[in-house]
Amino acid sequence: MKVKWLGHSAFLLTSEKGVRIITDPYKRGREINYGEIKEPADVVTVSHEHFDHNNAAAVPGNPEIFRGPPSREIKGIKFTAIAAFHDNEHGKLRSTNMIVCMDIDGMRLCHLGDLGHLLTEAQIAQAGKIDILFIPVGGFYTIDATVATKVIESLRPKVAIPMHFKNERHSFPLAPVSEFLKGKNNVTLLNGSEMEFTTATLPEKTQIVVFKPAL
Repeated sequence: MKVKWLGHSAFLLTSEKGVRIITDPYKRGREINYGEIKEPADVVTVSHEHFDHNNAAAVPGNPEIFRGPPSREIKGIKFTAIAAFHDNEHGKLRSTNMIVCMDIDGMRLCHLGDLGHLLTEAQIAQAGKIDILFIPVGGFYTIDATVATKVIESLRPKVAIPMHFKNERHSFPLAPVSEFLKGKNNVTLLNGSEMEFTTATLPEKTQIVVFKPAL
């Protein structure tokens, strides 16, 4: 399976059979300066209805949209929806958020969307054994570096991929990924936007992989 970071919280996931999934596509504008998403997809997942995560209509290929719940199978891939919140006050500040877990090529991937809080025991149990975790780390609108670290410790994924952090492609008041990486071991800084994963090549201990945006 190939993982490509398009930008912000948007990733293109391509299964061994060629099924293409795009997560949380953003809408370009005054605050978002990532490039336009032109990659076609079979499925688009949307964690919540904010403009920087829900631009499914702009994704080419007439994809099926997963906004769950309920959880269901699409194109031979099981999508599991886990209810969560966009803030740490049970949605009072920024409403709800959906965690999306996907079973692809023998691996379990979970995209946390704009998670705003530590996970409950019930949510951890629903997520199950995670191979690849897409986690926001920039703070302000989502969990920050400290809470993100605790979430990773609670879920113990094989690979953790940071997203939703500060760079020159947007004007959101987020922290850079360097804040999250402080004091951490097993960090890989890619010189590109794409990486291939298989069950045979997954690490034993949690490895943090930082991608460069493709757009």
